[in-house]
Amino acid sequence: MTSPHRFLLSAAPRRAVQVLAAVGAATLLVTGCGSDSGSDKGSDDKAGAASEAGGKRTVKDATGKAIEVPANPQRIVTLTQEDLDAVLALGVKPVGITNGQGLNKPPAYLADKVKDINVVGNLLQPVMDKVVAAKPDLILAGDMQDEQMLKQLREITPATLVTMAPTDDWKLSFRGVGNALNKMDRANKVIGDYEAKAKKAGEGLGANKGAEVSIVRWNPDGPSWMEKKQFASGVALDMGLKRPKAQDKDGNAHAPALSLEKINEIDGDWLFLSTLTSDGEKALKDVQEKPAYKDLNAVKKNHAVTVNGSVWSTRGGPIASEVVVDDITKALSKS
Repeated sequence: MTSPHRFLLSAAPRRAVQVLAAVGAATLLVTGCGSDSGSDKGSDDKAGAASEAGGKRTVKDATGKAIEVPANPQRIVTLTQEDLDAVLALGVKPVGITNGQGLNKPPAYLADKVKDINVVGNLLQPVMDKVVAAKPDLILAGDMQDEQMLKQLREITPATLVTMAPTDDWKLSFRGVGNALNKMDRANKVIGDYEAKAKKAGEGLGANKGAEVSIVRWNPDGPSWMEKKQFASGVALDMGLKRPKAQDKDGNAHAPALSLEKINEIDGDWLFLSTLTSDGEKALKDVQEKPAYKDLNAVKKNHAVTVNGSVWSTRGGPIASEVVVDDITKALSKS
């Protein structure tokens, strides 16, 4: 299986030296010092009072590093769409964001929420002058492992957190962001609301309840199906759906790109297809004219659905998870 690195960046070599430190470290972020334990409103009020007095809290980021952050951060910059998704779900508007994965603009599913927010660069590739201009008091750096870039960011503000370890799922990372923002109670509520929605949606699928869904990203060199703990796969499981036998693998990576001879591995009761680049989109269109693709059971039943790769093929977040629930519900409710 391939490692769960991002599609655009060859991050695996940078991460390799830190995997042992990173695995499970996001749990430390969740349980770091100062996480709120009362009601969300009461905790936020206390944090606000502490911030006005120059209050600080110490949390641990996803690498286990202890980071001092404002008790109530006011100017947050996010360097990934997952961090942006998380912050927005917590009811906070950042002052700087990056473009979405595979995009030269913010992700479409969040576009209406970020219209007047300054873009400070591309995914995990911030323009430092633009970050400085945003005057952040907290930077959420996603799964960045470029130590030189992290050093530059921490010169802008020491409150710069790596929010994702390679094996973290979106819920763990989201709780970590919730802790960093002193909004753990709200984060837990968001997750609870999502899980209730996913369960209810799955139970309402009628004849398709418990169906096997294949989740595939089409790359220029062929299709890669997603393991069970990859973001969109996890959402499907939360809905009570199953994965085809060939894809029933624990992990959060993508399989190596398949040849036409092995294309049957992407079959299922339903087939959800996404792309991230124009080359991937062209490759998918080309293969859809070939007999091997047309012979897939899902295709014969008209159960092949094209979905947004910038949502389905990412590390995910609470808002994106609801998009996936809605996409699956819309497709499976029609048949």
